[in-house]
Amino acid sequence: MNSRANNASAGLAALPDEALLDRLQRGAFGYFTAYANAANGLIADTSRADSPCSIAVVGFALSCYPIAVERGWMSRAAALARTLETLRFFWRSKQDNQPNATGFKGFYYHFLDMQSGGRVWQCELSLIDTTLLIAGVLTAGCYFDGNGEEAEVRELSDMLYRRVDWHWARNGEDTVAQGWKPEYGFLHYGWEGYNEATILYILGIGSPTHPLPTATFAGWTLTYQWENLLGQNVLYSGPLFTHLFSHAWIDYRGIRDAFMRTKRSDYFLNTQRAIAVHQEYAVRNPQGFTGYDQNFWGITAGDGPDNRQLRQSHRDRRYFGYMSRGAPYGPDDGTLAPWAMLATLPFGAERAIGGTRHLLKNYPQVCTDDRFSSGFNPTLTCNGEGWLSDGCYGLDQGLLVMMIENYRSGLIWQLTRRCPALRAGLKGAGFDGGWLSDEG
Repeated sequence: MNSRANNASAGLAALPDEALLDRLQRGAFGYFTAYANAANGLIADTSRADSPCSIAVVGFALSCYPIAVERGWMSRAAALARTLETLRFFWRSKQDNQPNATGFKGFYYHFLDMQSGGRVWQCELSLIDTTLLIAGVLTAGCYFDGNGEEAEVRELSDMLYRRVDWHWARNGEDTVAQGWKPEYGFLHYGWEGYNEATILYILGIGSPTHPLPTATFAGWTLTYQWENLLGQNVLYSGPLFTHLFSHAWIDYRGIRDAFMRTKRSDYFLNTQRAIAVHQEYAVRNPQGFTGYDQNFWGITAGDGPDNRQLRQSHRDRRYFGYMSRGAPYGPDDGTLAPWAMLATLPFGAERAIGGTRHLLKNYPQVCTDDRFSSGFNPTLTCNGEGWLSDGCYGLDQGLLVMMIENYRSGLIWQLTRRCPALRAGLKGAGFDGGWLSDEG
């Protein structure tokens, strides 16, 4: 990064809160216009050349278009056109059990060719990534409430949701599988413990056509780990993103399932506690990584220095490359996600904004054109600066846009509170109280 770009990023730290959020939210949204195929609505997984589409990123994009309209970054007509192209593509795309299809049983392959929309890399039919896509599809259906082509958005949204065969995804088990491949069927490695899949069970249970039995959610919660960590009683999951993804769409404030009722907690409060664990872990910094403190934290999934071992400052260091990192149990190699602190904004604005200002002031290279890179490791220096990932990921940018908006206006939470599928899924999973008690 040149000195002019460094100075511009450092200058962000001095802006008033609203101006800072405006710049960073709009910068993150720009990903969806810069790395999209306008002909089919597909969005690239990363900003790197020749990246395939990630279906989860498409789900985030569909959810961010309404935000762009309300913020004045995009006309309603332009957002409608993009949304329709996307929904039409997924509805018309090839759905069968052949390896070159786009999806099967209403689910979609994790990565798709940006032009043809066909499966790439022999990837899996992904249940969680399809869920994030469908969450965006349903959000679009809630937002576009007018006549004409807006009615077509609602119709396609409903048809795409109804086509997903959540029941098939159980593979005869008590809980859902993680994925499926046409070459050999369902994946057999485990998928247990609390993570981002809460929304999967909720949308699956709410399905009017192929629902998950309500007992599947309770079965999944049996794998939870409730622990006391660094002074917090918390439902454990190490990577920070696992405490954020479902919350991008679902307002968990004041609503509880059976598990959380026994703990006198809720998932929103649990995420606040998980964030406190991440911050306290950085303060304690048990491995002595550079930079970690109360304003520099956020360990999650993403890019890191290539898999290598080094001797640095009288310590043996191991770096992991792309990895789902976590706290406090790790893995941890000193790599933080620059976007992560700001993405926690709805759970504590002072902590999120204060940490982001510190980051921009001391490490301005992590933000280019108002857009955060995927990973940063100040412990491993390269050319006098900390290691920095090449480019950014659509998932990170989409989550950031949505979380900033949920803090600023609550727009997405307001939309999804009215979503019949989501309400039905929450109630079927045993949630009650709070806004679920209102007529919807």
